[in-house]
Amino acid sequence: MSELLIATKNVGKIKELEELLADAPIRLRSLNDFPKAFEPEEPGATFAANAVLKARSYALQTGLWALGDDSGLEVEALGGAPGVLSARYAGTGATDAERIEKLLKELSKVREENRRARFVCAAAIARATGEIEFVAEGVCSGSIALAASGANGFGYDPVFVPDGFSETFGALSNNIKQQISHRARASQKIIQYLRRFYAAAG
Repeated sequence: MSELLIATKNVGKIKELEELLADAPIRLRSLNDFPKAFEPEEPGATFAANAVLKARSYALQTGLWALGDDSGLEVEALGGAPGVLSARYAGTGATDAERIEKLLKELSKVREENRRARFVCAAAIARATGEIEFVAEGVCSGSIALAASGANGFGYDPVFVPDGFSETFGALSNNIKQQISHRARASQKIIQYLRRFYAAAG
């Protein structure tokens, strides 16, 4: 495994994962390097199922080991929505701002103390043959702010306040996010797997 494909074109996600995996002895690639790769449908009922689907599909398409992930926001007052539909919550092609606007509108009558939520990230590594080698999940609990704040991050970051903090992910520094975010926690498990993999190979 000299190269690992990060199966996304999302610049924010790529940057975040590059920083988290900076000490891994591999060359990281992204889907931006493979313009002909097609996106598989995500029919999975869970984040883990979608992560596995992505990893397997892109590994087979590119001939590289692939890291697929699926993440999203689960809001208690909305019965766990938007969940696996987080990226499509406001319709296909909607912007982050439009998704946030819809979320805040749906929570407009929900009291601040009842706006509990959590970010979930599932990540899977597939061999170039499509065989799944490892699956990890990371969770970050918090609540939904009354209004968006901060321009850092992407997705629902500007409205998610992690437990133990008064600022949203959109206002917190990258250094803090790399320690407590759902993606960071899943990535830490991926890094541990990669270290074990290289130790055994060496």
